[in-house]
Amino acid sequence: MHKWILTWILPTLLYRSCFLVVCLVGTLALACNDMAPEQMATNANCSSPERHTRSYDYMEGGDIRVRRLFCRTQWYLRIDKRGKVKGTQEMKNNYNIMEIRTVAVGIVAIKGVESEYYLAMNKEGKLYAKKECNEDCNFKELILENHYNTYASAKWTHGGGEMFVALSHRGLPVKGKKTKKEQKTAHFLPMAIT
Repeated sequence: MHKWILTWILPTLLYRSCFLVVCLVGTLALACNDMAPEQMATNANCSSPERHTRSYDYMEGGDIRVRRLFCRTQWYLRIDKRGKVKGTQEMKNNYNIMEIRTVAVGIVAIKGVESEYYLAMNKEGKLYAKKECNEDCNFKELILENHYNTYASAKWTHGGGEMFVALSHRGLPVKGKKTKKEQKTAHFLPMAIT
């Protein structure tokens, strides 16, 4: 009699526990499916409470991307043949095609393909162009949650704050001292060349 009870109850208990485990795993998978990659990284590494930024590992080793940098103010960043930096609303303008070259992890140099000038920022935060690349031409590229990028001078700061590449609503360069990461003028969308 005891043998019959054990063989009847044991499988039932196993099925119930397996069912609970399957439900728990399914719930976790569903919850993780709704998370952004950054949230999943934070959950995977519980030792660090801060939000993880995207990995720049794919950009090591001199990665080069050819893009048009489209500002949220509706202007494309342009460096003309005389080295003048400003915005243009012409999408098919050759002077707005930029070569974004990785210098180090998260650090890029931006070069006008047609003009062959590098984008640079001086210590006052003024944007200008140079034929030779130096430390003034290095920018910290940050990918924002709204899918836009910001480019802050890797060398210069103003009062401890970063100075960003920015285009005003009239397409003119904004001095880095007057920029903040949250401003639309500093948000750029790297658009692939088609």
